[in-house]
Amino acid sequence: MKRSRKETLSQNWNMYKRKPGSLAMFLLIMLSVVITVGVLLALVGYILINGVPNIKPELFAWQFNTDNMSMMPAIISTLYMTILSLAMAVPIGIFSAIHLTEYAKKSSKMVKVIRTTTETLSGIPSIVYGLFGYILFVITLGWSYSILAGAVTLAIMILPLIIRTTEEALMSVPDAYREGSFGLGAGKLYTVFKLILPCAVPGILAGVILAIGRIVGESAALIFTAGTVAQVPDSLFDSARTLSVHMYALLSEGLYTNEAYATAVVLLVMVIGINALSGFIAKRLAAR
Repeated sequence: MKRSRKETLSQNWNMYKRKPGSLAMFLLIMLSVVITVGVLLALVGYILINGVPNIKPELFAWQFNTDNMSMMPAIISTLYMTILSLAMAVPIGIFSAIHLTEYAKKSSKMVKVIRTTTETLSGIPSIVYGLFGYILFVITLGWSYSILAGAVTLAIMILPLIIRTTEEALMSVPDAYREGSFGLGAGKLYTVFKLILPCAVPGILAGVILAIGRIVGESAALIFTAGTVAQVPDSLFDSARTLSVHMYALLSEGLYTNEAYATAVVLLVMVIGINALSGFIAKRLAAR
């Protein structure tokens, strides 16, 4: 028989009276939730209040100039940067995680070194990646400030994130699935790609979503590698600015604060839209 809400609350209150520490911990948890949600709502509200009134049709003109301060070239460059970075980082990250989880020996010292290295790389500030990309791709390889230099730098930056999230998703698949597949005579490769990977897709997509958020919001690394040219790139070796770099440039000049707020709204909507689309795809794949 289901207990009523009143009986449940009464039972919880009696438990809290017997254990005051549990009540204190519960209050701390609720306070943390309220603070987190409150800060998030405050940030989103501040961006919308200051940005929505400044969104104008000229901000979406195809060509950028000092009169319209269009963000359309930045939107296109952001999409280019996101697609290129994911195209390079996702396959390498997934295959690396498959090797570490399914093929390498769990007691191997090399596996421990690789995992420690990926965790260390995840904590490196993005500006360090930017300086690395500037020295290697812009100067040494002679790519100059370009979409390609920025995309490769971002791919290196998000690679540890994708490896770790994919590895955790693969390890969350029960070993019984592997044992059952091997017991039916399936090979290692078939088991990994036909059984393990489909079960781990939601977790892998969660890592990809986090990587997309980092790509779209990155500015420090791209200033040193992709440049700040506010035009639609014609090739991979053309300089361009993403939305985050565009917003930084507008704010640093101090003359186009309203346009910067409008850019922040578009950036927020783009991130939410990409995350919602990725989450929808993950749910559909999980349902299958």
